[in-house]
Amino acid sequence: MGEAVLRLAGAGHSYDGRVWQFRRLDLSVDSGDVVAILGPNGRGKSTLLRVMAGLVRATEGTVGAAGPIGFVPQDFAGAFPYSALDIVLMGRARHVATLRMPTANDEAIALDALRDVGMADLAGRSFDRLSGGERQLVLIARALASEGAILLLDEPASALDLKNQDRVLDLLGRLAAQGRTLVFTTHQPNHAITAASKALLMMEDESPIFGAVDDVVTERNLEALYGLPVRLVRFEAEGAPLTAAAPVFRRRGSGRDAKEPPGR
Repeated sequence: MGEAVLRLAGAGHSYDGRVWQFRRLDLSVDSGDVVAILGPNGRGKSTLLRVMAGLVRATEGTVGAAGPIGFVPQDFAGAFPYSALDIVLMGRARHVATLRMPTANDEAIALDALRDVGMADLAGRSFDRLSGGERQLVLIARALASEGAILLLDEPASALDLKNQDRVLDLLGRLAAQGRTLVFTTHQPNHAITAASKALLMMEDESPIFGAVDDVVTERNLEALYGLPVRLVRFEAEGAPLTAAAPVFRRRGSGRDAKEPPGR
């Protein structure tokens, strides 16, 4: 077990003092952990991540980090046609003196971060011209360039198609293999199963469940979390045992039993 690098004690957040996004949360993230924060929309996942990053103040309790944090938002909209390299250089802000330009060393670190995420060939391309998956990789490179001890990622793969989800999850796996500490939010259980070592389930009754993925990402817990049946399917692919979460949606009719849509 690594040393704790991020700790929340009795932490909670409310925008109005009446409705709480989360409350009385005790959580310790150790060095080298990859933690997935799981829950449906509106359960406070993004707010919790921003509290961890220090972007939003906790309404109650305490939050402490052992080092600087790199934060990856869901998306970024620049007011100017920044290149991918420009975006990554923004991650060097804490290392650049006020009113000073980034140095050659800053640019070298930014280019190394782009290489780490497989985006060095597109360093000069306008960020607005990149695909959704490419933009997400550039934002992760920006966090890497900040040289944070902990990387916090807000739904890094949830808005992407399957191929780009795979690219981002593969990158998280490679960062984890380097021993980096990662915390990311998602509403997809399969992202937690694929990329995380631990999971925090944001339950409806303000009683989060935290532990190793194999222990807490269970059919029973997922059904309580999402409010519908979920099955964990175990199978082999390319010679390796895998597990996937499959929601059991209500059937509206299929095959011969399907009803014709109105007007047909």
